[in-house]
Amino acid sequence: MTQVVVGQNEAIESALRRFKRQVAKAGIYADIKKHQFFETPQEKRKRKAVARRRQRTRRR
Repeated sequence: MTQVVVGQNEAIESALRRFKRQVAKAGIYADIKKHQFFETPQEKRKRKAVARRRQRTRRR
């Protein structure tokens, strides 16, 4: 869980900026996007196969 302690003389905007940076660094946005809709096992296999193909073409 990401949390930010706001200092006594710290502006809320800077604390919010720090929080957003920590959330992005932790990969929470990507996780939320991935789990937003249910993905069937067939869709998972297809997505992973496409990623493998993309990796293979990048290596060459």
